[in-house]
Amino acid sequence: MPITINDTQHALPDDPRTSLLDFLRRDCGLTGTKKGCDHGQCGACTVIVNGERINSCLSLAVMHDGDSVTTIEGLGTPDAPSALQKAFVEHDGYQCGYCTPGQICSATAMLQEIANNMPSDASENLDDRIKPTADEIRERLSGNLCRCGAYANIIAAIAEVAEGDAA
Repeated sequence: MPITINDTQHALPDDPRTSLLDFLRRDCGLTGTKKGCDHGQCGACTVIVNGERINSCLSLAVMHDGDSVTTIEGLGTPDAPSALQKAFVEHDGYQCGYCTPGQICSATAMLQEIANNMPSDASENLDDRIKPTADEIRERLSGNLCRCGAYANIIAAIAEVAEGDAA
């Protein structure tokens, strides 16, 4: 069974040692996903697999036989950016931009987690609907590092989109 990446089917690599990150970048030409630490510690390689965010550097491509993968290229285009992509630009949430694809993929999945009422360590009350507070967003994005320190702008961008989704 092939792997579906951004709604396009691809044959899995012959080498079973190929990480999903290297497969996306080298074999599929999708260079938006970045290789940061290659140890799962920075989040620059975050992609969405079957609706859940993962560090693609820690996953082998062959493990995703039949899965659906969404990268930054699958979320929007320069002519039709996603709401999060627009908000990152408007709030200057990208500085150098290296971590931005992983941040946006992670935030996209995070907003869906909140919409699905999945709690985090920062969730104040498990009996009520989860709210996208600044603390909730920070906790959920703790695996995505920004070496430029644009966190305040990133949180503002995500909060703006979350408020729009709630309205």
